[in-house]
Amino acid sequence: MRVTFLGTGTSQGVPVIACNCEVCRSTNKKDKRLRTSILIETNDKTIVVDSGPDFRYQLLREEVKDLDAVLFTHEHKDHIAGLDDIRPFNYLLHKVIDVYATERVQTALKREFYYIFAETKYHGLPQINLHTVSNGTEFKIGESTIMPIEIMHHLLPITGYRIGDFTYITDAKTVPDDTFNKIKGTKVLVINALQREAHISHFTLSEAIDFANKVGAEVTYLTHISHNLGLHDIVESELPNHVKLAYDGLKLEI
Repeated sequence: MRVTFLGTGTSQGVPVIACNCEVCRSTNKKDKRLRTSILIETNDKTIVVDSGPDFRYQLLREEVKDLDAVLFTHEHKDHIAGLDDIRPFNYLLHKVIDVYATERVQTALKREFYYIFAETKYHGLPQINLHTVSNGTEFKIGESTIMPIEIMHHLLPITGYRIGDFTYITDAKTVPDDTFNKIKGTKVLVINALQREAHISHFTLSEAIDFANKVGAEVTYLTHISHNLGLHDIVESELPNHVKLAYDGLKLEI
């Protein structure tokens, strides 16, 4: 299985012209963080987790030529806004894209992308099949078995995903005990680390490291990073050996 980080950033601190911080001015490509998303390529399927506002550019940058499914973690705009950009895969590959989300997230998708679900269809609409996921209930995409796991984004329950020895979690602040039991044994873990300062709904850097130590994965990658965390090379140099700072375009073979 190959995992590519399409984006490792967040809407909080997206580099803009008006920002003059050292991260936004950095010439290091690893400091250029688009909204968080990953691409998972298995033996028989191509899967994306979340499709934020940067989705189209991310797919073009990585020259993604196939797509079978989109998994959503939650309904915030920085994770769903790019769903419309699956249209070229519908058109060129003559396929309908499977979309996996909780019932609450499906309600948000039907509100934000109402035209996809309207009774009157017009040519060129995104074509999707909705599938409902629920905490702890495994499902299969092709040959892969996927376990949805519930985490808390402050007061909002959201979904992480475990596929074999790989677990992907973003926007976490707390992890329930039953979820932690589903994560144990993971060899490669991805978790969020927004910034160093306390935050109401995201792991800080120290909280992410503590969680990585508790899980005990062989390697943990940090994602959903704001520019407040600092320069990639400096942060990376401060991390334990088993914790790495992810960056856009990073590829893992798992």
